[in-house]
Amino acid sequence: MTSGDEDRREMILQVAARLFSALGYDGTSSGQIAEAAGLSPDVLREEFGGKRELYLAVLDRAYLAERESLEAALKGFVPSTPEETAAVIHRIVDHYIDYCLVHPETPALRMHRWLADAGDLVEPEREYMKPLMDLVSMVIDAAAEAGHVGPDVDLRYIMWTLMWSVNGFLMGGVLNRDGGFGGAEDPVTLRWFRTNLHRTVHRAAGLPGPPA
Repeated sequence: MTSGDEDRREMILQVAARLFSALGYDGTSSGQIAEAAGLSPDVLREEFGGKRELYLAVLDRAYLAERESLEAALKGFVPSTPEETAAVIHRIVDHYIDYCLVHPETPALRMHRWLADAGDLVEPEREYMKPLMDLVSMVIDAAAEAGHVGPDVDLRYIMWTLMWSVNGFLMGGVLNRDGGFGGAEDPVTLRWFRTNLHRTVHRAAGLPGPPA
């Protein structure tokens, strides 16, 4: 594959990611993607096959980028004390918020999936979500086994709560006191969301000391 072929493939994936995250898999056609990419449908089929294959390629691209970022964020963190466990869990909170702010297609694609988009595809969660959760679990499970959190605390569910909260906030925002919706585009709203999510996770996990 030449560099030109690679550039074209990446361009198609970027265009497809934008459309799938905006309209969902079910609401996006191969023709729309081809038109937005400035290509003929035949070129799209030659490059990826059908819409299903292109969608899975988009998810694979998003997964690899997120995994690389998460591995870098967790590198070197081996929580051996309750305080270190608290630090790494708060690091995960910030990492997921910041990653999704830079890559808004990630929460958008997941929200579409959770709303029954592409219901005929059962592979994505098993192939893309489970490895990411397993990567986090390598850190938090060891902390739980060491007794750094309460015996009735399920850190995996706390991590799922983190993901649900961030995705919902970034996609829908929160209702302000004046009745309007504020979201990540407002620095004050984003700061309060981040602060309250840290507090929620800290208290739910029974971590030592005050929330970060």
